[in-house]
Amino acid sequence: MRLETGHWAYLLGKPVSQGVMKQQPEDFIVREKLGFEPCGEGEHLFLWIRKTGLNTAWLAEQLARFAGVHPRNVSFSGRKDKHAVTEQWIGLHLPGKQDPDWSAFQVPGAEILRAVRHNKKLRTGTHKANQFELTLKGLSAPDSVVERLNHLSDGVPNYFGEQRFGMNDGNLRLGERMLGGEIIRDRQKRSMCISALRSWLFNEVINRRLRGSCFSQPLAGDIMILRGSQSYFCADEPDSTLISRLAERDIMISAPLWGKGDLATKGQALALEQSVALEFPELIQGLEQLGLEQDRRSLVQYPCELEWQLNGDTLKLSFELPSGGFATSVTRELIQTENHPAEGN
Repeated sequence: MRLETGHWAYLLGKPVSQGVMKQQPEDFIVREKLGFEPCGEGEHLFLWIRKTGLNTAWLAEQLARFAGVHPRNVSFSGRKDKHAVTEQWIGLHLPGKQDPDWSAFQVPGAEILRAVRHNKKLRTGTHKANQFELTLKGLSAPDSVVERLNHLSDGVPNYFGEQRFGMNDGNLRLGERMLGGEIIRDRQKRSMCISALRSWLFNEVINRRLRGSCFSQPLAGDIMILRGSQSYFCADEPDSTLISRLAERDIMISAPLWGKGDLATKGQALALEQSVALEFPELIQGLEQLGLEQDRRSLVQYPCELEWQLNGDTLKLSFELPSGGFATSVTRELIQTENHPAEGN
């Protein structure tokens, strides 16, 4: 079994313009938006950190070492790109301990901008959104990019981005070997492999719906996610009310994040998802045996607060995505990119 990533369909068709992304870290800026203000007291210390060219998990280990706590006492809401300038929260569990002197924390590429206490742990997926500022350079057909920009706010496929699969799809390849019996003892690597495999299958369902002209059109038995929540329901038969709610973005069509248990879909939607699963029985069996539970994720993501400026062959682009959205799945609809350096995790 070899899982490829180069065949996934585009909503607007394959871009004709080529360009360079991430020529330098400042070309890809990400700011995490927590969605609430830490309360100022409690046994958890939240650090607002700007990092440049650093892996989030590696930086968390350095913070744990400096604070004298076990790495499991350090958490973050989301992994941010390594080859970028990112601002994000990292939490440390410090019950009964004083705040370390963070002015003495010296790690090249890392700057602690703020430290504030909170009464709850910073868990994965806690933050509400990410705000991106991107610079795309060397565009070969700027006019075609501008034409596509006008469609972005209507939504783009909510693909998991190439970062999820690792440089040269390394996480995916290691995941394939894991399904083949290779033991991965490093817990972080194992988690990333599992995530890559599950994300690949989700992307494959999006690809199937795009190629079947049912990406934006609901099928009988589709699972609809209420926007801004984890609640969902089954739409047995699409009707005018459902179509209207989709147009208003009150609800969104979903695809499965595979795990054990039955798919929630019915009818046509169930048949489509099962047809994908039947093509990859080893992957399906492996994900179920890993103990993952069935979950759902929206097919579409809507970039908001979209602003852009084109200067010759250079595009400066800013937008916001909900937590879990990938900026590279937005730029994918604009240009064929060449990343310098390659994506990190």
